[in-house]
Amino acid sequence: MATNEDVSILITDINMPGMDGHELAERATRVRPSLKVLQLSGRERRRDGFPLLRKPFSEEDLHRVMEQTTGIC
Repeated sequence: MATNEDVSILITDINMPGMDGHELAERATRVRPSLKVLQLSGRERRRDGFPLLRKPFSEEDLHRVMEQTTGIC
């Protein structure tokens, strides 16, 4: 897995074909432990300690959750 130090946060849906968002977040943080992760879902429950934002959400919700949980925004 390639790394890009310019990327400061991974925002991923949990439900995806092939690899789900939980596995993606786990793999990405193994390679780069300092990477912040925010998961999105309309159905799944939070898991693995990563912050979760429920869909649907507003731009203000995204901003607030990113700032509160990752310090990035």
